Amino acid sequence: MSYPTTTAKVPKVKPDQKYAPTLLLPKTEFPLRADAAVREHLFRQRCTSDLYAWQRENNPGDLFVFHDGPPYANGHLHLGHALNKMIKDFVNRQHVMKGFKVDYRPGWDCHGLPIELKALAELKVSDRSNLSPTQVRAVAHATAQSTVDAQRSEFSAYGVMGDWANGYRTMDKDFETRQLNVFYEMMIKGLIYRANKPVYWSPSSKTALAESELEYKDDHKSRSAWVAFYVDQPLWTTTPWTLPANRCVAVNPKMSYTLFRPSKDPHMVYLAATERMEEVKKIFAPKDTEGSTAVVKVELLGQVTGSDLIGSRYQHPLTAESMPFIAADYVTSDSGSGLVHTAPGHGMDDFRACFPLGIKAFCPVDSVGDFTVEAGPELEGLNVQIEGTAKVLDMLDARGSLIQEHPYVHKYPYDWRTKKPVILRATSQWFANVGTIKEDSLKAIEGVRIIPEAARRRLEGFVYSRSEWCISRQRAWGVPIPVMYDVETDEPLLTKASVQHVIGVVREHGTDAWWSMTTEELLAPEYRNNGRTYRRGYDTMDVWFDSGTSWTMIEEKMPRPHLPFVADVYCEGSDQHRGWFQSSLLTSVALTGKAPYGTLITHGFLLDEKGFKQSKSLGNTVDPAVIINGGKNPQKDPAYGTDLLRLWAASSEYTKDIAIGKTIISQVAESVRKFRTTARFILGNLNGFKEDQAMAYENMNRVDRFMLSEVYQFCKNVNTSYDEYMFNKVFGQLQYFTSTTLSAFYLDVIKDTLYSETENSPKRRSVQTVLFHVLTAFNKSIAPLAPHFAEEVYEHYLNCFANPQPSVFRTGWIEASESWNDTTLREEFQVLKQLRIEVNQLLEQARAAKLIGPSLEATVEIQIPGVAEVWSDEDKALCQLINAYASDLPKLFITSDVFITTSKAQITEENVFMREVNMPRVGSCRLVVRRAMLHKCPRCWTFTSTVKDTPCTRCSAVLSSLRE
Repeated sequence: MSYPTTTAKVPKVKPDQKYAPTLLLPKTEFPLRADAAVREHLFRQRCTSDLYAWQRENNPGDLFVFHDGPPYANGHLHLGHALNKMIKDFVNRQHVMKGFKVDYRPGWDCHGLPIELKALAELKVSDRSNLSPTQVRAVAHATAQSTVDAQRSEFSAYGVMGDWANGYRTMDKDFETRQLNVFYEMMIKGLIYRANKPVYWSPSSKTALAESELEYKDDHKSRSAWVAFYVDQPLWTTTPWTLPANRCVAVNPKMSYTLFRPSKDPHMVYLAATERMEEVKKIFAPKDTEGSTAVVKVELLGQVTGSDLIGSRYQHPLTAESMPFIAADYVTSDSGSGLVHTAPGHGMDDFRACFPLGIKAFCPVDSVGDFTVEAGPELEGLNVQIEGTAKVLDMLDARGSLIQEHPYVHKYPYDWRTKKPVILRATSQWFANVGTIKEDSLKAIEGVRIIPEAARRRLEGFVYSRSEWCISRQRAWGVPIPVMYDVETDEPLLTKASVQHVIGVVREHGTDAWWSMTTEELLAPEYRNNGRTYRRGYDTMDVWFDSGTSWTMIEEKMPRPHLPFVADVYCEGSDQHRGWFQSSLLTSVALTGKAPYGTLITHGFLLDEKGFKQSKSLGNTVDPAVIINGGKNPQKDPAYGTDLLRLWAASSEYTKDIAIGKTIISQVAESVRKFRTTARFILGNLNGFKEDQAMAYENMNRVDRFMLSEVYQFCKNVNTSYDEYMFNKVFGQLQYFTSTTLSAFYLDVIKDTLYSETENSPKRRSVQTVLFHVLTAFNKSIAPLAPHFAEEVYEHYLNCFANPQPSVFRTGWIEASESWNDTTLREEFQVLKQLRIEVNQLLEQARAAKLIGPSLEATVEIQIPGVAEVWSDEDKALCQLINAYASDLPKLFITSDVFITTSKAQITEENVFMREVNMPRVGSCRLVVRRAMLHKCPRCWTFTSTVKDTPCTRCSAVLSSLRE
């Protein structure tokens, strides 16, 4: 493998050429510029496919299963896909480095209407009725496979490690077989049933929908109406189109109702809830030209209770049929008249109230949302939400039943795919009775670690509010519900034998067999000659049932019965609390009694830099491919490479919605440049160093030991952040470590030792030992986030290791010796670093006054109390600390010398800068900065030479050793 090479440059201001060759300046071929779009490919295979195969065979630890939520195979990838896959990869890579055998098999959701519609669009066929189901399925299969191939290629650009050769697709034969087995197990437990009841129905998609397939539009506009039902009461409804399906009026038996006669209509007596009378009066009041309501008088005739009304009957306002009053506790006095139009064919509450009374669901609406012949000749063929509503209102007006009609803006469910409104429509559908496993599901969630913890209430809320799950869909592209129906009675044939036979057929031939084989072939042998004629059903399963059974792959291939969960981690967007997270939970609890996940991670959605949700319609989306590979204009859209995109994902607080844009990306790019600069400096100064030359901890000076205590603390913080799955905290630790701990302090302090000492001097080896540990901790910490960068860094110093590995990911996780954890040193250096800040401020004053240029042109005097003076406890501790570190202070301050005196004499000389330092709870002293009195050493540039143009004592000794 070859790498682009550059030679490190010497500092801009060069020392005298005579002594330059004797200095040990940084030397490395690690480039300052990333050129990531080109260079990352050099390391891609070894840190993805090669690494995945190696760790499965060689890592000694337990199995760690991160189960992939399958993205939909119906389009190119977007930034949300990248964020999701990268978060998963961060987790997996860290576990690989910790020695786990990671199992990560990418998946794809391949069934469902969006793929079917896309396939039809590619055929330029708008109506699938022109095609047979087998034709539709063949085209949809090809479309899904083509998309899977394209997405797999696009995913590779994100540097995600996984078993890409053995990913799963919900349209695979073995997957479909397992899915039917889940259906079978739920069936024999009595959790599958058929019912004719209202479900969310999408006229635009011509299929039933689950709650998870809805989105709510807040500004939906309906035509609401006050309608008179004779015997005689006004009634308010936001859905006049459901009046043809009216079967009763519900009242609250505990509420009071008032009989009244409005002055506007003295020949009629009306009935409304007593608490709603003030609102009801307004509907009889005339409006002036400006729309304000006049005061209307009503004659109150008496009151009755809701229980008094039950058993009474009224005339249907459109058909004059006799209909009953019924009791319903959900009727309130919050809105309307307190008398609720009830259509069990169009409302879930209505259905539940009517079913025990034997009132059947009547639904004169077809699959495209048009009235059927049962609604009457005036309404047949009209769309219920448009012209059908208008016609019903016209009919009510003509019959004298329409009191008032007005627009009403309210929240309303829409089909999340077609973005068009849905209706509630009673049809015969298949349901999973999840109400019976609700308590077990909630109990299973208690043992799940959920990140963020606030998401727990959201998931629990969705599970708690759900009692049934409509699992049937009216589409060709999906897994069939394996049910036969008696042609004469329409009774379903759903037995152990019938379903097991179909499972056997699918195991051998796939689900296409349901459409291509004969009914007799699909029937279990014992039902073929029983005197009945059967037809197969053509409903397919909800795609959430598809993906919700994907955990069975883990349970089958990698069973771990001793664990209270199936997979270690699931991670998807927050919309999956009512989708995949929930469907996986329900099916897993139904079959295994345990949660499918031990840890559940939820991430937010993407926003632009102004905080608006990204969408193609707004034109504010960010293409991950452009970030990685660059745009048409490299100046405007440079090629940042994969690792920068990954570091953006890592830097984001993903548990909330996440912003991205050019400014944010450029900020991450600046951090990347800092990481490279730091790594390059350390690599340059590790040139020639070997691990077996490392200095023993006890032989190091205090500055170096302090730095190792900082490494210890850094490793501890990074470990905690990874364990919490808080990658933005890892990123923050990396930024602080490189910018503050290293660049602003340690790397500044050690340059003289690295450049000016002899190559093998104990002082220099001590520093190199620290740099080796620093770089190893830094590189391992960043490796899960930026694998290509980490591999490149490791490639440039693997010769330092006694036992180099082919990849940084094979070297294990970060380690820091407990002996490095010196809290006393950290406390002492807190004081010394504060003194350094105070000295730097004085040096800046001296530089501004042109007394000095570089800080090496200065000396510092620290005046502390004398022996005869009275010391406070704090002053005494500070004096002891300053004296103890006397020999280290010139390097800490980066000055030519530091003098410690024990008097605070009046300073009268000119060209001196001083200040009193008073540090609370630490002590006080005086700092004095002067220009150095000695000569500049032509080799190390410190002002420590007694003779002009002559090396200082230290450099003279180094030069002598070089001549020997």
